[in-house]
Amino acid sequence: MELHVVINGRKDLAGQLYKQLRNAIESGRLAAGTQLPPSRLLAEQLGISRKTISDTYAQLTYENFLTGVIGKGTYVNARTARVERKQNHTELAGFEVIESWRTLPVFLRHPTLEGSLRYDFIGGATSKGQFPQDDWRRCTSHALRQMAGSKGFYSLPEGLPALRNAIARHIAFSRGVNCQDDDVVVCNGAQQALDLISRVLTRPGSIVAMEDPGYPPARLLFGTHGATVVGVPVDAEGIQVDKIPLGTRLIYVTPSHQFPLGMPMSQARRVALLAKAHELGAIIIEDDYDSEFRYEGRPTDSLQSMDERGIVAYVGTFSKTLLPELRLGYAVLPPAIHEAVVRAKQLTDLHTSTLPQWALAKFIAEGCLLKHIRRCHTIYAGRRERILSRMAGDLSPWLEAIPSTAGFHMAVMCKAPIDIALVIELAKKVEVGLYSIESFFYQRTPQAGFLMGFGAIETLDIDTALDRLRDILQQVA
Repeated sequence: MELHVVINGRKDLAGQLYKQLRNAIESGRLAAGTQLPPSRLLAEQLGISRKTISDTYAQLTYENFLTGVIGKGTYVNARTARVERKQNHTELAGFEVIESWRTLPVFLRHPTLEGSLRYDFIGGATSKGQFPQDDWRRCTSHALRQMAGSKGFYSLPEGLPALRNAIARHIAFSRGVNCQDDDVVVCNGAQQALDLISRVLTRPGSIVAMEDPGYPPARLLFGTHGATVVGVPVDAEGIQVDKIPLGTRLIYVTPSHQFPLGMPMSQARRVALLAKAHELGAIIIEDDYDSEFRYEGRPTDSLQSMDERGIVAYVGTFSKTLLPELRLGYAVLPPAIHEAVVRAKQLTDLHTSTLPQWALAKFIAEGCLLKHIRRCHTIYAGRRERILSRMAGDLSPWLEAIPSTAGFHMAVMCKAPIDIALVIELAKKVEVGLYSIESFFYQRTPQAGFLMGFGAIETLDIDTALDRLRDILQQVA
C-alpha cells in the first residue's frame, strides 16, 4: 500500500511532508504500529531527495510520533492518551489573580498565516517581502561566529556592548536622542521596556497617566501592576498637560506620532509636559515606535533630547523598522532609574537572546538599517499618498483622514453615521481587513473610525481594497 502524500511545487518540501505525516498520525489515519515506506522508496515515489525524507522521519522520531526498529524499519509510535486534568482553576487559592488575567481583553493580536486576509490594513505590521533577507542572513552568520568564540556564559542583562553602541549611534543620528552606550538597555521588544519601567516605578494604587485614546497594551500592562491608569484627553497638539492629575508618578506618551490618531505633539506642549513631570516628580515614557518614517515638514527631535532634568525614558523598537518576530527593542533610561531597571531585567529573563543582538549590531554598524529604512520610506510614502488621495476623493462622503506626518498608519474618522462593526464584517467577506478605532478610547467617549495601517498591504492592492470598501459604504451608509 502506498502512503498518500501530495507534494505541491518545489518549495519547502520537508515542511510539506512533515505537516502531512504529522496530521495523518494525529488524526488517526496512520494508526499506531503502521510501517512507513523506506526513505529510498518514498523518495522515488514523490520525486524528492532521500535526505528530505530521512530528515523528516528523524524530526518526527525526535517528537515521538515515529519510532525506528533496527533492521526492520520506521513505525508510527503509539500515542499516550491525553490525561484530562479535572481540577478547575476556581478551586485554586490564587483564583482571583488567575481570573483577572484570564479576563484581560486581547488587543492588536496579529492573525496567523491561515487567518490573514488578502487585503489587510492592519496596523503595526510590515510587508515581509521588503525585509533584506540576504543582509540579515550574512549578519546572522557573523553572530554565530561570535557566539562560537564565547565561553558560553550568561550575557549582560542590559545587552551586548556592541549593540548598545550601535543603537546609541543610530538614534542620536536619526532621532536626536542624547545618550551614551551605558544609558541603553536592550529588551525583548518595546513591551518589555514598558513592563520593566513600570515594575520599578509603580505599586498598587500608583497613578499612571496616559493619552486617551491611547495604546491599550500599555494601559493593560500598567493595570496588571496594580496602577490606577488615568486617561488624559488629547487634542490637535497632543496630550492636554493641564489635565494630568496630581499624584501621577508615571506618564506614558507617543509625542512624535500619537497612537492612534497620528498627530505630533507641539513644541509648546512638549515644554509644558516636561515642566509638569518635573513638578510632579514623575517619569515620562516616550514611546517613539515608528517616527523614523516621516513624510512632511522638518523632522521633530525626540522629547528626550529636550530633557534637562533626567525625567524622560525613551523607548524604541525594531519591530516597525525590521520585523515584529525579532522581538528586539530598547530603552534609553535616565540615571535615576537605570540601575533599578537593569536589576529588574536580570530577574525577569536574565538577558535578551544574544544571537539576534550580535546580528543586529552588525546590521546597524554596516549601514544596512538606514538603507532599509530609506527604501521602506519611499514605499510607505507612496501607499500613504494613495490612501489620502482616495479619502479626499470617492471616499470623502463617508470618511476623513486625520493629518499624520509620520509612521505607517493613519486614523480615518467617520463623517456620517456608519455601523462600523457591520462594515468590518462585510469587508472580511471580500478579503479586506479593517480595524475600528473605537477600542483605543478608554475614559473618553469613543469616536467612530478606522485605523488604516499601510505597512503590510501591497501598494498595488490599495485601490482594489478601497474600491471594495467604497462599495460596502454605499450599501450600508
